Amino acid sequence: MQAAFSILERTQSQFLGSRFRARELREEVERLLARVDEVVLDFTGMKSATQSFIDELVGVLVLRHGPDIVQRLVFKGCTDDIKEILGFVVSSRSEDFLKKNQH
Repeated sequence: MQAAFSILERTQSQFLGSRFRARELREEVERLLARVDEVVLDFTGMKSATQSFIDELVGVLVLRHGPDIVQRLVFKGCTDDIKEILGFVVSSRSEDFLKKNQH
């Protein structure tokens, strides 16, 4: 089962910068992931997001649940800038997770 999660609908802003706001959204995403197989993070209508926002929203999920959590996320409607930040954050936090969990 899949759940849609509209970033614009929840933030009412086209520019995403606050780590605090991202934390609230991430907590919602975590609750959805406990109930469904995939969450569609829909960035349609978003003009920009800071690396801090994306790190708190997605990077913390990777640190907590491992890089495989990304397989349960679908990224929709991303601008090129948001795609680039997502790629960097997922890559960086995946490395951090693997280093932390090496035995």
